Amino acid sequence: MNYRQVARQLVPMMGGKDNISSAIHCATRLRVVLEDESQLDLNAIDAVKGVKASFRKAGQVQVVFGSNVINDIYDAFVQVAQIDDSSQKEQASQNAEKKLGYFHRVASTLSNVFVPLIPAIIASGLLMGLLSMIKTYGWLDAHHPIYVLLEMFSSSAFIILPVLIGFTAARVFGGNPFIGATLGGILTHPALANVWGGLGNFHTLDLYGMQIAMIGYQGTVFPVLLTVWFMSFIEKHLRRRVPDLVEIIFVPFLTLIISGFVAMLIIGPAGRMLGDGIAYVLTTLIAQTGWVAGLLFGGLYSVVAMTGIQNSFHAIEAGLLSNPSIGVNYLLPIWSMANVAQGGACLAVWFRTRDAKVRKIAIPAAFSAMIGSVEAAVFGVNLRFVKPFIAAMAGGAVGGAWVVINKVYATGVGLTGLPGLAIIQASSLVHQLIGLGMAFSIAFVISLLFNYNQEGDQ
Repeated sequence: MNYRQVARQLVPMMGGKDNISSAIHCATRLRVVLEDESQLDLNAIDAVKGVKASFRKAGQVQVVFGSNVINDIYDAFVQVAQIDDSSQKEQASQNAEKKLGYFHRVASTLSNVFVPLIPAIIASGLLMGLLSMIKTYGWLDAHHPIYVLLEMFSSSAFIILPVLIGFTAARVFGGNPFIGATLGGILTHPALANVWGGLGNFHTLDLYGMQIAMIGYQGTVFPVLLTVWFMSFIEKHLRRRVPDLVEIIFVPFLTLIISGFVAMLIIGPAGRMLGDGIAYVLTTLIAQTGWVAGLLFGGLYSVVAMTGIQNSFHAIEAGLLSNPSIGVNYLLPIWSMANVAQGGACLAVWFRTRDAKVRKIAIPAAFSAMIGSVEAAVFGVNLRFVKPFIAAMAGGAVGGAWVVINKVYATGVGLTGLPGLAIIQASSLVHQLIGLGMAFSIAFVISLLFNYNQEGDQ
């Protein structure tokens, strides 16, 4: 593939370089913010050699290529489009973000905070999965030095999660990331009782009649997230008012002391209640409605993913894992069902269509969905014909109900589909495999009942 030639074709289809505000990329997609989306020609982009799918999502134009070429495509694109980091383009990107609704902006923010943390959480989740297998099959005694060390390695990312979140959240909110990390350190300070290992004994401080419970926030999500949002607001406010001559001294000092007191007195306890409340609602819903909840979650996840807010679920999943009373992720196995079902439906389209371009896309898109990246399958194939997408919803729903009935749990976040098997508890692995087979097969068989030669064809 001639990457520069592809870039030269894409730029005019997006209204020219003057219409391109900014561009980034993820594992498989080129994600571009435009000044004026009316100049966009998605049909022409879809016809470019190497493009698997293109669509609008989360205030961006997203063009799916593949993990093996996306870095080269991005490098060529930014050169051809002459994208720089000027304040004008940065402002245009922010304006594009503001076009999103309030709910989508919140979801996008949570996604931006947690996506950089996924490698650390995946690594911890994989180690937890390994420990689960060691325990299930009795490979090592729980007091064996290797087991003790692996247990320490696996829990570290969750114990210091507020520090990690503090750093990334400050970057997203526009604050100093090191002050954000320091606030995470305050919330996990050794002087506070460690909730990760059980509360045990803790004491309270009497601050002029206000009682401060000396309980830590190890492994929590929302306390530090809200604290850093407040910190960034305070920091920006102070920077506008403190003279430049003493800014470097007084802004960090005042930001940290104000945010620290507010965190311990107000935001921390409120954030803990919010996180515990979300966990309680989800746990109660699963416990009371059982397979019905799995059916709904598995069936509707693909629809939710179309809005671009699915990455914000990482905050909830991390909260479930780090909650000492829960300690597992019962949502990720359901998401895996939905993703694999999209792959099954997409593969069926390959068997039933005579459209050469769709056939060329369908096989790699189906494989991509099987390993957890569904954009190419959903936007490039299934939604073109609608019925495969609905068939995948049915497969995801049945698979979701199955894993809830059989209490399938994951030990991490971020890995779905076949790679997600690595973070499924050993005792649940067989049921997860059965669920994946059911989701794939149902979506495949239903989709196979139709022909797909033109969009909307039966």
